[in-house]
Amino acid sequence: MSYIGELISLGVAFLWTIAALASEEGSRRLGVFVMNVWRMGLALLFSMVLMWLTLGQPYPVYAGCEAWLWLLLSGVVGYFFGDWCLFNSYLSIGSRFGQLFMTLAPMFAALSAWVMLGQTLSWKALLAMAVTLSGIAISILGRGQGHKVSLQLPTKGILFGIGAGLGQGVGLVLSKIGLDHYTADVPADVLPAVEGFLPFGSNLIRCVAGLFCFSLWLVLRGEAPKMKSSLHERRGMLAMLIAVFSGPFIGVGFSLMAVQYTAAGIASTIMAMTPILILLPSRWLFHQPITAKGVLGAIISCIGVSLFFLL
Repeated sequence: MSYIGELISLGVAFLWTIAALASEEGSRRLGVFVMNVWRMGLALLFSMVLMWLTLGQPYPVYAGCEAWLWLLLSGVVGYFFGDWCLFNSYLSIGSRFGQLFMTLAPMFAALSAWVMLGQTLSWKALLAMAVTLSGIAISILGRGQGHKVSLQLPTKGILFGIGAGLGQGVGLVLSKIGLDHYTADVPADVLPAVEGFLPFGSNLIRCVAGLFCFSLWLVLRGEAPKMKSSLHERRGMLAMLIAVFSGPFIGVGFSLMAVQYTAAGIASTIMAMTPILILLPSRWLFHQPITAKGVLGAIISCIGVSLFFLL
């Protein structure tokens, strides 16, 4: 099928829109760490069930040590650091602006691919970065006192947003490296039958890292008892379940599948449409105002992302 990778990426953009809205609601009701322990734990459980039903084993049986190493590292960077920043940005500036900062992910992916994989970083990529940053600047900057330019969002929220984009971008490159090792580990005669499920096995490994890190941090913070009390927060738990299915279970699994059928950069471009898709739902659900400046900034940021691969 033509453009299957692009179509999968578009579906992921819609899934991540749902996940962002549900995650904002769940984080406000459950707390960031409790939310993510539940989220990672259930995503891991569902991934194991899927692997068992489709491949007969509840874990990625063919993945070797190098694949595990890279994918675990991807889980630490992408799920733990990146999602910790992302969920805190939701609490500070809302999911709409949190997702806007996620347009930085392809920029950080390009930079990390340049560092780790030796890929060329051309003037065209630098131009795309400048356009993306300009879109974000339009959205978050405004006129302050004395006609000076000032931030329209809390500095803490902006830093969390930048950290989320960094974790997502670097995590994607690490995932790509790990998935390539995983694919190489599968016997040639078995690969055609299991290739479509390798992204979900890769995501399972990433979930292991995310669950371990969030659980350890929750215990170190002395907040483990909150896991039990969270069961009584029905709306928070429902939001968490929606976030699990649309985010780390189906969404991320399909995002890894997308990079099997198209270039990682093209997949990132299409998946970066979430800041535009989320505008109306965030207005309906959280009464966040939609301004011409905000819409223009989101569109320019998404254009900047696409320029990475259209120039």
